Amino acid sequence: MSGRVLVVDDSEVIRQLIRVNLELEGFEVVTAADGAECLEVIRRVKPDVVTLDVVMPRLDGLRTAARLRATPDTSGLPIAIVSACTPADLDLGEAVGVDGYLGKPFDPVDLVALVRRLMRAEERPAGFRPERTERTDRG
Repeated sequence: MSGRVLVVDDSEVIRQLIRVNLELEGFEVVTAADGAECLEVIRRVKPDVVTLDVVMPRLDGLRTAARLRATPDTSGLPIAIVSACTPADLDLGEAVGVDGYLGKPFDPVDLVALVRRLMRAEERPAGFRPERTERTDRG
């Protein structure tokens, strides 16, 4: 399976880590350093999935997700939070329509599995919301 993933994180090291792991699995990866850059890049690259860190300068991941959901062109775009999530972050993410969660530090296998599930977004039932489990990979 291939597809285009937009990885949004203020840490260059994390962006590169995610990029390498996804590219090894055949995904095309585009990166942005924060939510404001994500909103600029997204129209140009038209990704199949977006991963967002929560804590970023200029525009954080949850506000970015809310803006993506509020825009007709991106309202159905699968979004995953890849961050050191607090329970409050999970609640806010669910409220704005985030499709999955992966906590940092993460296992690359879990990252790839989450992105693959989100690539198959059309298989999710209407009204889908991320399942809450002990694992950080929620989708």
